Amino acid sequence: MIMLNIILLGITSLLTDISSEMVYPILPVYLVTRLGAGPAVLGVIEGIAESLASLLKVFSGHFSDTFRRRKPFAVIGYACSGVGKVFLYAASGWGHILAGRIIDRFGKGIRTAPRDALIAESTPAGKRGAAFGLHRSMDTLGAAIGVTVAYFLVTAYKGEMKEIFLISLVPAFLAVTVLFFVREKREHKSKPLAPKRFCFQWAGLDRRLKFFLIFTFIFTLGNSSNQFLLLRAKDAGAGIQAVLLFYLVYNITYTLFAYPAARLSDRIGKKNLLVAGYLFYGLVYLGFALNTRMEAFWLLFVLYGAYMGITEGIEKALIADIAPADSRATIIGMHASLVGLGLFPASVCAGFLWKFLGGAAPFYFGGILGIVASIGLAFILKGL
Repeated sequence: MIMLNIILLGITSLLTDISSEMVYPILPVYLVTRLGAGPAVLGVIEGIAESLASLLKVFSGHFSDTFRRRKPFAVIGYACSGVGKVFLYAASGWGHILAGRIIDRFGKGIRTAPRDALIAESTPAGKRGAAFGLHRSMDTLGAAIGVTVAYFLVTAYKGEMKEIFLISLVPAFLAVTVLFFVREKREHKSKPLAPKRFCFQWAGLDRRLKFFLIFTFIFTLGNSSNQFLLLRAKDAGAGIQAVLLFYLVYNITYTLFAYPAARLSDRIGKKNLLVAGYLFYGLVYLGFALNTRMEAFWLLFVLYGAYMGITEGIEKALIADIAPADSRATIIGMHASLVGLGLFPASVCAGFLWKFLGGAAPFYFGGILGIVASIGLAFILKGL
């Protein structure tokens, strides 16, 4: 059951990401060229969608722990991904895009913490880095497939994007079907607790966990939506096909790095790779700020994919290791919610920095905060 759960959850994420990444990289271009929106509107849409969704993660994690159920939350959450894309297909203005993104991210907010807790509980403690890395690799492989499909569909439909939104519904609903075959551990199904009022117990957290969450929040303030990376390439003269290829290169690199980096973290320590990853992020963002040459974007998207592969699964595994077992999903959700709190000002700020100070400004800001967060984590995670 253990390995089967990881594989099934990986397939679910793979199919969902095929669906999501068929539409995600074309949204900024669609907003600007078809709906007449600019960087500031993009920042508002991404900030609201990501933040509102992420705020749900701590609550879904809490209720998952309370009721000792993981799978129902995951099923509802993944189903929302398909519903959100219906709104994208029907969109006639940027308000419909906002609604679709909110529904999609609402689902992500519901499913993430229970799903990650299910991964942790289906894996021995010493192999959690590898389990999260495998899941992340399958997730990102789906993203690479989705971008590739989008590239061929954009070419086939000669730049028409609405059909892509419609076709993306197929893998979205297949993902929900696969999820029904996942099995929870019996103790989490047979011992529900009485529902209790959610209480944010910041004071009761371990000191090291508190500072970890604080520096993660600082980092997030400079980590605006990836759509700004795509808009940066478009602003430098890239067409929609080139933008998709840049994003494909990013996802392939992400996929190649995720599992080996997670396996390595089980050997040399998750803290070391996470600190290095944050520092690497800061330097890559500074590269996006300074670059105006089209050919250099290939390297920058490769490096950004490497950063994501190094840090994403490791960060979750580190939280799972630090968090108490009886509140693991709640702590995972708390981390995701703090990240979500930072995503709204991060994306909105990036949009307005771009509008008033130019396309390089959001990347200077993000690069500096990434370096600051890296230094902070290096100090507070000593000895881990």
